[in-house]
Order: sequence, then C-alpha cells, then structure tokens
Amino acid sequence: MAQKKTLVLGIGNILMGDEGIGVHAVQYLERHHARPDVDYLDGGTGGFHLMEYFQSYDHVILIDATLDNQPAGTIQVLHPRFSSDYPPTLTAHDIGLKDMLDAIHLLQQQPRITLVAISIPSLGALSTELSPELQQKLPEIADTVLRIVSESSG
Repeated sequence: MAQKKTLVLGIGNILMGDEGIGVHAVQYLERHHARPDVDYLDGGTGGFHLMEYFQSYDHVILIDATLDNQPAGTIQVLHPRFSSDYPPTLTAHDIGLKDMLDAIHLLQQQPRITLVAISIPSLGALSTELSPELQQKLPEIADTVLRIVSESSG
C-alpha cells in the first residue's frame, strides 16, 4: 500500500443493487480513469478493517449510497470530520464505518475526508446490477471524483 496519496474508497454491498453504487463507481474509475497518484479500493460494507487505509493516506474520497429522498443519482459532496457530520440516512453498513471514523479522529490520525454521497431510492431486491438510472450516472460520479482529486492536488 502506497503512503500519503489519495485513496478513492467505494463503500457498499454489490449484492444489493443500487446500494453498491460506491463499489461500482470505484470499479468504473479504475477501468476508465486510472492514475498513478490515486489508489482505488473496494471497501465492501466498511468497518474497522478499513482503519489502516485511513491511517495511510492524506486524502480519502469515500463514495457511498444514501437514502435521502432525493432523486436517484443525486450527487452530494460533503467534507465530514465526525460521524455526526455524515448524512443520517446513509445505509445500514455505515454504522461500523462511522464508528471507525470516530476512532481515527480520537487517535488523531484522520486524513482529509471527502464523501461523495449518491442518492438511491430504496434498498432494492438482491441484484449485482445497478438500476439504469444509476448506471447512467457513473460517468458523472467519475467526473465529480476526478475534479475533487485535481482540486486537492493542485
């Protein structure tokens, strides 16, 4: 694992359709926009096993689904410092992620964190595919992440 560069971390359960948008977005970015100054990681459903990654990078860009009653595919860019700064309607797996982020803050080892939250309409049926609405949003999500990377390195 490289030290002190940007990590783009996709969070989500790819077996739950749109809930896996973060992982699908990271896979899309890695396929179409790989760059030497960025590492990409499928973070699965998050939690304490990701702590070493947060301690090893200066900037972590999280991509995750949120149930916030916005139209499907709405993209929000947030800069949380504490778990309480996260949208209250992130999906269930994010409870472990939020606890881990609080622990990193207490250890004073928190990188700069940018959250790219993608609105999903609901937790759908089991599926490894994204809905057409979210599949079409992958290029826009990628552009958003690449803009964040450029702004943070420039």
